[in-house]
Order: sequence, then structure tokens, then C-alpha cells
Amino acid sequence: MAKIQTKFVCQACGASFSKWLGRCTECGAWNTVSEETVRERPRGAAAAARAVPLSEVEADRFARVPTGIGELDRILGGGVVLGGVTLVGGDPGIGKSTLLLQALAGLASRKLRVLYVSGEESAGQTAARARRLGADQNDAHMLLLADTQLESVEAAIDEHHPAAIVVDSVQTIRCASLESAAGTVSQLREVTARITERAKRDGFAALLVGHVTKDGSLAGPKVLEHLVDTVLSFEGERGHALRTLRVQKNRFGSATEVGVFEMRAEGMREVESPSALFLAERPRGAPGSVVAATAEGARALLVEVQALVGSTASGGSPRRTANGVEASRLAMLLAVLERRGGQLIGPYDVFLNIAGGVRVEEPAVDLAVALALASSFRAKPIPDDVVVFGEIGLAGEVRGASRAAARLAEAAAMGFKRAVGPRSASESTDSGLEVVGVRTLSEALDLFF
Repeated sequence: MAKIQTKFVCQACGASFSKWLGRCTECGAWNTVSEETVRERPRGAAAAARAVPLSEVEADRFARVPTGIGELDRILGGGVVLGGVTLVGGDPGIGKSTLLLQALAGLASRKLRVLYVSGEESAGQTAARARRLGADQNDAHMLLLADTQLESVEAAIDEHHPAAIVVDSVQTIRCASLESAAGTVSQLREVTARITERAKRDGFAALLVGHVTKDGSLAGPKVLEHLVDTVLSFEGERGHALRTLRVQKNRFGSATEVGVFEMRAEGMREVESPSALFLAERPRGAPGSVVAATAEGARALLVEVQALVGSTASGGSPRRTANGVEASRLAMLLAVLERRGGQLIGPYDVFLNIAGGVRVEEPAVDLAVALALASSFRAKPIPDDVVVFGEIGLAGEVRGASRAAARLAEAAAMGFKRAVGPRSASESTDSGLEVVGVRTLSEALDLFF
């Protein structure tokens, strides 16, 4: 008979304790330790595994099925993997459910039976959204289950044998063998582990919707991300229609890809030319505006970097605000600009923004950020036909950037005439651009100021 045990588990990191604590000693979070009742399974004798030579093990062959959504298929590596588990996180209302419902509809159009498990909406609400998106055209192959019990989900899988399932969301599903509430660490771990086990055993693709915390990270312990094969992060600003789907982990493909979508009334629409969309409303001849050539995975993107340097209120501390770039990166570039470039911006308020609500993580945006700051500080615009890229080191040197040829090709396709980047980029002469290579930040500043 299974034993019943009471544990106190931190809902932030998953650490367990024998008694209640006001502060978790593992992650330092306050008021996250709660009591959970766990029904332990009896331990039986298990057959010992035998180690075999690697040459005797047959490698798995992953079967992929395209969803029909080009951007989603590309970042997944060609489509969903049968037997793979994908976790999709993002802010509420950003479009996770919409995109996955459209993906299931694409699979159903290929005569594959799919299952949508809704733990947050009623069956009627989900059906109404499916009809609005036009995802109900293959009713015979698209099944809907509105339930929060894991056992009901497993029973539906046994009955219908779907090729793919969506669980929306994994925090709402509860295992009856555990007495803790849905969304707790023990429930998340058990539900995800059992769905993952079933997906790999029965060979269906599982897509799990995950909640996020207020800082944008996936809710629950990190073990949740280790259990699944792929982790996708849906990002975007509420005031913008653009959405970016970024890969954080992918066992079946590249972990650096990013897809761009546009939220419309009829659902998510993939953006075929993100660079044109990001630069569509760029002001001409405005100080502080610089176009940066970035690379996300196999794709090169052009984004607009906007900077504003203004006077600080009398007696106040200078403000530093960054959207789309990490604040720590902005602070470092300001220090390098002052120390190595002679731009005394320290006493002024600084505001930095990547237009369109997109977030840039790669360091090759450094040179564009620095030139945008200097342009706003000196009130002198950078020419409109110039694109910039390159990483800046603490010594003021401009370091090389990966995939320089792809960046230059994208800039040439968008009509730019000149590019400023690291000295190694000047070797790429087949792009049709006038490429100016610089070794230091001071050389780049001397070109324009």
C-alpha cells in the first residue's frame, strides 16, 4: 500500500523540507514554502539495466510532421517531432493558445488525429475560438477535451490514439494520486513526467502551454524544462501586434532560432519579411536612430535602435531605461563610451529602445547602441543608408560578429548602401555594400562625428 507523506515544498525552486520555513534556504524566496501531501508508490524490484557498447545501439530516427505554419516549423527544425515534448511559455494573452490551436488545425488538415486539452476554458469557449480562427474545418480529426484531471487526459489518449496533443495549460492539470493542488511543484513534476513518458512510448507529439512568472521566466521548478525536449518562449509587447517565438532549448534542432508573427483578428500570421516590418515606421534623419544588423539562428534581421539622451532633473539621479536590450549591457556601453570614446553621457538621462517591441540578446548590437547614444548626445543623425553591427569590448575594441555575410546580404536586400562593422566584415565584398571595417569604438565615432 502506498504511504502518505507530508512535505513542505518551495513553489519557486522545488526544494523540499521537513518543516515549514518563511524563507527557502535554497533559492532565498520568501513565502513560497507550502505544505503538500505526497502519496509515495511502493518500491518494487526493478530489472537492472545492462551497459552495452555504443556501436550496438541503434540511433533513433525522428519523424517530423509540418504544421503548415512556416515560422513555427522552421524554429522547430522542420515540424513537430512525433514522440517529442514541447513547452511553450509566455505572458497571458500573448497568443500561445491561438498559435497552438492553429498548429493542431494544420496537423488535422493532413488527416492526422489531434487532441486539444483545455484546462482553462470551457469546451464552448474553445470551440468558438476555433471557429473564429477557421480551425474547425477538420472536425473528424480534431478532438477537444475540457478537463483538468490527468487520468481523463490519459484515457482520451488511450481511446483515440492522437498523433499530437496540446495541453493548455500544464499548470491546470492535476494528478489524482497527489493530494496537492494543481500547479504546485509536485503536481507539475508528476503531470509533465507522465505526459512525457506517454508521448515517447506511444509516439505522439505533445505541446504543453506553461505559465510564466512576473519576471518572464517559466513558472515552476527548472526540472520542468529539463524533462521536455523543446522550450519555446513567446514574447511581445501588449501595445504591439508583433510577436516573437524564441527557442530556448531544442534537442532536435537549433536552439538559437526565432520566429516572427503578427497578431490579427483571424489569428497569428507569420511575417515573411520581419526586417521590412521593423523598419516600416523608422523616422528619417532623426538623431539617435540607428539600424542594427542582427542574426538570430539562421536568419538575419534588421532592427531600429532608438536612443534619447536628455538633461537630468536638478538634484536627481540620472535615469537609465532600456527596452529590448538588457539594462546591464546598456550600463557597460555607457561606461565604455565615456572612458574609451570621450562621450560624457554619465550625468544625463538615457533611454534606449528597440523599435517594434523586439528583444535582441546577441552582443553584436553593441556598436549600433553606442552610435545611437552618441548620435542623440551630439544631436547629429547617422545617415539613413547605413547599417551597423559589431560587439564592443571593455577596452573599446570592436569584435567580430558571426554570419557577417548574411547580415550584409539582408541589408543590401533592404536597400542600404553602406555598412559599418568589425574589420573582419570588410572582407565580405560580394554583398554589393560599401563595408567600412573599424577596429575600435573611437574609429566608429570618428566616421560620423
